[in-house]
Amino acid sequence: MPTSKDTDKVAVITGASSGIGASTARALAAAGYTVALIARRAERIEALAGELDNGSIAIAADVTDRDTLVAAAGRVEKELGRVDVLLNNAGVMLLGPFDAERKDDYKQMLDVNLLGAITATEVFLPLLRAGGGGDLVNLSSVAGRTARPGNGVYAATKWGLNGWSEALRQELQPDVRVIVIEPGAVATELTDHITHEETKRGAEKMYEQMAITPEDIAEIIAFAVTRPKSVSLNEILVRPTVQP
Repeated sequence: MPTSKDTDKVAVITGASSGIGASTARALAAAGYTVALIARRAERIEALAGELDNGSIAIAADVTDRDTLVAAAGRVEKELGRVDVLLNNAGVMLLGPFDAERKDDYKQMLDVNLLGAITATEVFLPLLRAGGGGDLVNLSSVAGRTARPGNGVYAATKWGLNGWSEALRQELQPDVRVIVIEPGAVATELTDHITHEETKRGAEKMYEQMAITPEDIAEIIAFAVTRPKSVSLNEILVRPTVQP
């Protein structure tokens, strides 16, 4: 089913400089949304805003720095006037054995994957509510449903994201729909940042064999947020067909 056009609507996407975030920006722009692209890598999102060429704006901000998010929200309100979709997409996947050598990785995952999403939502929720409601989309993972050796803290952040999302779904309905997307292996930059070399090699090999594209997930997100307001796709698990 084709995605309907939602002209004059605004989406805010964190982690918009690459992967699922950038692909979703393109998908939502095609569906008629103006997009506020939020990421740390300013050059990338500025180039993407130019590519979209529809009034979308690039805002350099870090989800672990609330002050930058507050400034971003102020700019969105001033320049775009509203928020209809907030996609909490920023995330890191720093897999590896559980030991003290990776304590900095654990903190980064908690700060970005879980606290970053919570902070971005807290900051943008007033704008999301102001127009009579919108869609809060949280990018989780298949790791939010299951866990395995080497992904314990990453899984903890995604299980936490899922639990928080379900509480928010009940708290914010019917004004704001809360949608959780749980991808399996997707060909993004996530594996590039793994610091444990053996784990990184294994993850890269697995992803080379089975990963689906960011566009696959972007299409699903665009479909979910363009459903009639009487319909809420609360939780969507998406694996590559061959993923165990």
